[in-house]
Amino acid sequence: MPKLPYILHITERSLWEAARRRGTYERSTRGRTLRDVGFVHFSTREQLPRVAAFLYGDHEGPDELVVLVVDPARLGVPVKYEAVPPDGEEFPHVYGPVPVEAVVDVEPWG
Repeated sequence: MPKLPYILHITERSLWEAARRRGTYERSTRGRTLRDVGFVHFSTREQLPRVAAFLYGDHEGPDELVVLVVDPARLGVPVKYEAVPPDGEEFPHVYGPVPVEAVVDVEPWG
């Protein structure tokens, strides 16, 4: 079975630090949780700049942004590439909490 490419999620450092203490990351996207949406939004490396501009283009808070680099093989929950309107581009969605052990790197953004 081929190894799946890493998937990426942009977030605020304080949210990631809280997740590290808890053991799981459960934010779906900016201002929404896994419980609100049903999955955690991710992107590919190619999609990340557009996603960051869309979600955090107006970000001016003191909390810096980071990119969580996740190995899908370490998740233990389903990952589905699903089409998103309006153009049907497929994005990876993680259907469950993201264990901190699945995060193989944390990169600064911006």
